[in-house]
Amino acid sequence: MKKVITYGTFDLLHWGHINLLKRAKDLGDYLIVAISTDEFNALKDKKAYHSFENRKMILESIRYVDKVIPENNWEQKREDVIREGVDIFVMGDDWEGKFDDLKDVCEVVYLPRTVGISTSQIKNDLLEVKNG
Repeated sequence: MKKVITYGTFDLLHWGHINLLKRAKDLGDYLIVAISTDEFNALKDKKAYHSFENRKMILESIRYVDKVIPENNWEQKREDVIREGVDIFVMGDDWEGKFDDLKDVCEVVYLPRTVGISTSQIKNDLLEVKNG
């Protein structure tokens, strides 16, 4: 069985997220999604609209996702790959080259982002409507 892992906050879930999850799952048989905890987001100066537990519940309900684990820090990726027996590490191409150091333990794939949608865009659009 070929295992795939990807990381993200996955807040305000949209069709770009679903597209990424589907394409990641298509690379293997079993998809693990590591989502940033609320505490880790705070360290990154990010604030998710939905709590970690709610984002986890939403992701667990998506048919492409087999397992959801917490992302607590930047450094855990190598440990996760080894512990989970991951074959392919997947990230969006906006991270191109950032995780090449994992190539000695698994294949690293950067997938193109879905054009025309992003969580940042949704947040900006909602602010425009509110301030409109």
